[in-house]
Amino acid sequence: MARLLVWVNSVVLLLFGSDVFLVGANRTPTPVNVSVMHLRADSATVSWEVPEGDIVIGFSISQQRQDGHMQRFIREVNTTSHSCVLWDLEEDTDYIIQVQFIGLYGESQASQKVHFRTLKKTDRFSSNSSNQDDPTMQGLDKSRHLQTGEMIIIVVVLVMWAAVIALFCRQYDIIKDNDSSNNKEKVKQLSERSTPEHHSGGLLRSKFHPSVPSINIIEV
Repeated sequence: MARLLVWVNSVVLLLFGSDVFLVGANRTPTPVNVSVMHLRADSATVSWEVPEGDIVIGFSISQQRQDGHMQRFIREVNTTSHSCVLWDLEEDTDYIIQVQFIGLYGESQASQKVHFRTLKKTDRFSSNSSNQDDPTMQGLDKSRHLQTGEMIIIVVVLVMWAAVIALFCRQYDIIKDNDSSNNKEKVKQLSERSTPEHHSGGLLRSKFHPSVPSINIIEV
């Protein structure tokens, strides 16, 4: 009987331990390294990290003012994003946020509370300095650099084409002038050949009049 009780207790402990292990293995991880960056007067960016090896299919963020008013809940699934932008915030105001992960077996425990304070609209310097670390602003700066480089390439190509066209026009004018000079020279030679010369240097000309016979006049 005692052996039977020991065997039953062993089985119960084994089953209970396996259930705890399965529940622990299937539990959705809790967000780590939750932080707020890119603070502005009306917005802020929340970022977090997922523990290595864990599967997360979404997140949810609870946001509220420190005085407990104006609570907001953001939920997004089917995403691998590690950040979220909080918008429509009030300037110079304290907020509290918590992040939860959405996994295959439900939601995780909420992260630790993170406190932050939005900037004033007059804090332009701080806002601009935070933009330098913003991935969105960095991407925008890169696109601007790319657009500037493309414009430079287009201008260079247009200048090269203009130079080629100008060179072609110049060569065409030279060829046209040479052809014109050659044509004038040919006309001059033909005109000289069409007027006979006398051996003594005079020109032999003939004039015809209807009532007077044709007379050849030799000018000396």
